[in-house]
Amino acid sequence: MEIAGSVALVTGANRGFGCKLAAELLSRGATVYAAARDPRSVDLAGVTPIALDITDPASVAAAAEVARDVTLLVNNAGSASGATLLEGAIADVRRDMDTHFFGTLSVIRAFAPVLAANGGGVVLNVLSALSWFSYPSTGAYSAAKSAEWALTNALRQELAGHGIRVSGLHVGYMDTDMTARIDAPKSDPAAIAKLAIDGIAADEYEILADDVSRRVQAGLAGGVRALYPALP
Repeated sequence: MEIAGSVALVTGANRGFGCKLAAELLSRGATVYAAARDPRSVDLAGVTPIALDITDPASVAAAAEVARDVTLLVNNAGSASGATLLEGAIADVRRDMDTHFFGTLSVIRAFAPVLAANGGGVVLNVLSALSWFSYPSTGAYSAAKSAEWALTNALRQELAGHGIRVSGLHVGYMDTDMTARIDAPKSDPAAIAKLAIDGIAADEYEILADDVSRRVQAGLAGGVRALYPALP
C-alpha cells in the first residue's frame, strides 16, 4: 500500500502506541483521523480528532458516517484488565473481550463498506505475542487477543474479494501506560510504529515486530510442552 496520500483512521490514538502510529502515518504523508472516546484528549498536531468508542455501536456507526474517505483502518484501541480466567471478575474478562474482539469486529464491519467504496484498502489489527501465549495473570487479555487473531484470519479471507487486505501486528511489551506496572523488557512504541507501517507498505499479512513475537510463533510448532515447559 502507498502510505503517502492514504487516509487513515487510528483507534485509541490519543495516547501510547496509537499516538505513535498516528504520528508515523502523518510523517509519511497520510491524512489521519485520530479516534478516541474523548476527541478533546487528542493533542497531536496535524490530525483530525474524531469521537469513537469501539464498544458503543452508535459511536462506531457515527464515526463511519463522518470518515467516509478512509483507505487504511488501524484497530489499536484496547484494554488490559489483568483478570485471571479462574478468579478474575467476569465483568473484567467480558470488558477485554468486548474491546478486543467485539469492538474490533464492530469497527471493521462499519468501515469495510467505506474502504470498498474507496477502491479497497488495508485493515491493520494490533495484536500481541499474547495472542499465541498466555500467563495466568494475562488470561483475560490473552483470550481476547487470541479471539482477535482468529477474527483477523477469517476476515482477511472474507474481505480479500473486496480489495481489502487485513494485516495483523504481533508485538511483545511496549513502553506505554498499559504496561507501566510490568517489570519486563519493553520496546519503544515509536520504533514499533515504524515497523508496523513498513509492513503495511510492503503488503505483509502478518507483521512480527520483535524477537519475542518471532520466538513465540516458532514455539507454536512445538506444542504445549514447548510453550509451557513448567507444566507437570
